[in-house]
This record gives sequence, structure tokens and C-alpha cells, in this order.
Amino acid sequence: MSVSYLLIALIAMFGHSEDFLGTTLLSRPLVLGPLVGLVLGDVTQGVIIGATLELIFMGNIKVGAAIPPDVITGGVLGTAFAIISGKGPAIALAIAVPVSILAEMVISGLFVLRAMLNKKFNQYAEDGEFKGIQRLHIISGLLRPVLMGIIIMLALQLGAGAMKTFLDMIPAWVQTGLQVAGNMLPALGFALLMNLMFNKNMAPYFFLGFMLAAYLKLPVIAIGGLGVIIALLVTQVASKPVTDEDDDDDFGFDEEPAKQIKPNPKLSKRDIRMLFFRSLALEANFNFETWQNTGFAFSIIPVLKKLYNTKEAMAAALKRHLQFFNTSPYGSTLIMGITAAMEEQNSNDEDFDEESINSVKLGLMGPLAGVFDSLFWGTFKVIAAGVGTSLAIKGNILGPLLFLLIFNVPHLLLRYKLTFVGYDAGTRFLQNLAKNNVMDRLTKGSSILGLMVVGAMPVTLMNITTPLHIGTEKSAVGVQSILDQVVPAMIPLGLTFLVYYFVKKNIKTTYLLLGLLLLGFAGSIIHLFA
Repeated sequence: MSVSYLLIALIAMFGHSEDFLGTTLLSRPLVLGPLVGLVLGDVTQGVIIGATLELIFMGNIKVGAAIPPDVITGGVLGTAFAIISGKGPAIALAIAVPVSILAEMVISGLFVLRAMLNKKFNQYAEDGEFKGIQRLHIISGLLRPVLMGIIIMLALQLGAGAMKTFLDMIPAWVQTGLQVAGNMLPALGFALLMNLMFNKNMAPYFFLGFMLAAYLKLPVIAIGGLGVIIALLVTQVASKPVTDEDDDDDFGFDEEPAKQIKPNPKLSKRDIRMLFFRSLALEANFNFETWQNTGFAFSIIPVLKKLYNTKEAMAAALKRHLQFFNTSPYGSTLIMGITAAMEEQNSNDEDFDEESINSVKLGLMGPLAGVFDSLFWGTFKVIAAGVGTSLAIKGNILGPLLFLLIFNVPHLLLRYKLTFVGYDAGTRFLQNLAKNNVMDRLTKGSSILGLMVVGAMPVTLMNITTPLHIGTEKSAVGVQSILDQVVPAMIPLGLTFLVYYFVKKNIKTTYLLLGLLLLGFAGSIIHLFA
């Protein structure tokens, strides 16, 4: 069993290494659950438990300074203990929720400690020692997977036997209560996703998705396809370019950007390609003081090496890129490409204003974060999770595979393309986007598509009903049948909006998670929910 524990700890370390792998969702429970199941000899159970936990933690995403519960540690330990004990998904969530909250505290502490390394990064920059910055970025980034791997290994070694004995003592009614509570927890994920996109103008698309699933029984993937069509139609007619120079109707990403004349190009395609690959480690050394700054510096160092040959010039460039930086990792390469073009211009022109480089970075990171977080967290991840979990919850291994493909094929293609677009066109590309309202159209289209899929999820992925009856014996009528005649899936829909209301009131996610657990467990005991 020790070998199995070691492999499970390595799976968790792999999940915690995602910050080196471009935030590609390899750390999600839907992906790690089957791997844990494979190690323990029950892949099907791992797929089902992974899908169950994915639904619960669906809205747990790292945006800005928000650090959500650690689904990697909680999910891996919950899946492992549930399979070892043979108790199933209900026990997995009972373990995963508190463990993920405790692990979040450990990771937050690490993000605070990492800020203490900034002084050393700045010393390296002052000396023009780019190798020291690269080395420290990687070492600091590895602290998280190593630390969490040790914690998981110790938890499995010390707690597996005691945990199995404890779980065997849990009576059936407690397990039933946990099952009902687990069915309620996805409401939190849906509410957190709605918080990114839902408003009075976009609300009809949410209810359209809900009605297509509730009344016409369409699967999530079909609703996603309809959402794409509707988003394209609406964004074509709703927004007009501010100038009459270009009235093309597509999003503009297929067009060749305007070419800038580069009088003395020094960077090759290989240099720009390297910028893309290094961008995958943008968040490896995330900290609470300067956020992604060392990741940006780590990414652009090959470009700087090509452009600056003196220690003084390299030191000045490194200090520029160790300033505060934070944006969506999915759109970060656009800023990096533009920055590379500006650095190249700076190396060719003595009169170039160096301050403008950081001004452009700071000016772009906020708007682009809003667009790309909305596009990927609110659209692609929602569709990928909807399709993936709907298959995986039935034990279908295609669920995790489709989940990764639906999210990462567009993610990696766009991320790669944006690196070259940013370098080739520089700031003119963004000016062209602004003229044609492309950013607004992209954001609106993403919200339409995302909300239609989220609207379908309470119907297709939440199984909450009431066993209550009205009347006595032979004349008794089920309350659930009455509710279904009025609005099918009324309870999941109402619960989702109730949680959304508390999210808008800034109630902490942890409290909502515990509140839903309590509501589901108590509701099961008094036979209000089933």
C-alpha cells in the first residue's frame, strides 16, 4: 500500500504543478480523480467521484487575489479515502470539503512567504543576473508541489487505517444525509459562475438555457451549440464599429493584423515561440505582494538576452519586468508579445521612452484580464465541465478527456497565436480592436454562451427533490410531482438563486459551503429533501 500512497502523493504533486503548465485544468478533480482510481484499482469509481467533486468545486477559480479552497489536496485525499473504504462519493465530499479549506490556509501562508523572496529577486535584477532570477522562480514554484506532496503522503500513511475504521462506523442515515448534501453543493459552483456573468441584460439567456434543458430535455452539449449560434447572431447585430472603415462581422482574430515596420528586427520566430512556452509558468511563483511579476520576467528573459548585451541594459530591463503584474494567464501572451516588440524598439532607438513599456503593461493587464477570464472561466470551462461531468458522473472515462480537450484546444491555440499577434502588430492591434468594439463583442458573446450553459446545469447536474406528500394514504399527492408540473427542476433552480443572492452579499465561500452541507444533511434527516 505504501507504493500506492507514494503514487497518489505524486498525482497530487502533479496537480499542484499546474502553475508550471499554463493553468490547463490538469489539477481539477475531474482529471485527478480517475488517476487516483487507476492507482487504487477502481478507475470507474475514481471517474464518478471526480465528477461529483468537480460539480461541487466548479466555481472555485483563482481570479485576482481570491484564493479558493484547495480542490487538489481535498479532492485527491477525498477520492483516495472513499475508494479505500468503499463508501463512494458521499464520503469523498465529507472529507474533501474540510481538507480543501485547511489546505487553502497552508497555500495562503506560502503565498505570503514567497513575497519575502522579492528582495532577492531585486538583487539579482540589480546585478543583471538573469540566471539567478530564473533559478529562484523555478525553486520557489516547486515549493508548493513538494510541500503539499509531503502533507498528502503523511496524511495517507498516518490516517488511512484510522480513517477506514472511522468510516466503517458511520451509519447509513448519515451517509444518506451526506449524499443529499453533496447533491446540493453544485449550487455554489453555479452561483459563483453566475457572479461572473449574470446581470439583468444577460438574464434571459440563463433562463433560455434552463428552459431548453428543463422542458425540451436537451443535453448540455446541444445547448452549448445553440449558445454559440445565438452569441454570433446577437453580437453581429448589437454592436457596430465606431468608424466606417471596417464593417466586417467576425471577431477579427482571423484577420492578419496591421504590420508595423521594424527597422532593425533582432528577434526571430524561435524567440517569440520561446516566449509562449515560458508563459506557461507565469503563475509558478505567485505571491501576495507582486503577484505574477517573476513569471513575466521569467517569460521574457530569452527576449532580453537577445536584445541587450551589456550588464547595465540587462539590469534595467530586468528591473522593469519585476514590477507588479497580474492578468489572466490566458491573455498574457498578447501583452508579452507587445512588450517584446517595445523592448526591441527600445534596443534600436536611444530616444525611446522606456517608461512607456511598463505603462502599456499596466494599462493592458486589467482590461485583458476581464475579457479573457470571462472567456475562459465563464465560457470554455463551463462548457467543458458541463460536457465532461455529464458523462463522467455515469462512469464514462470520456468525460475527463473531453473536459481537457474542449478547454485546452482553443486555450493553447489562442494563447500561442496571441504571442505572435502582439509582437507583429504591437499596440496598433489593440487600437484596431477598440475601433471595432471587438472586446465588447467578445465579452458579450462569451457571457451569452456561458450563461446558457450555466442555466442548463441545475437541471442536468443537480438531483435534488422533495419526498413530501399532501393528503393521507391513498389520496396522498407528491409535492415533487406538483412542482414538476409548474416548473421542472424548481428546487435546484431556487437553491442556485438563493446561493447566488448570498454570493452577491459577499458571504464567504467557505460559509456557503458549510451552510449547504448543513442544509442538505438536516433536510435529509427531517425528510424535506431527498
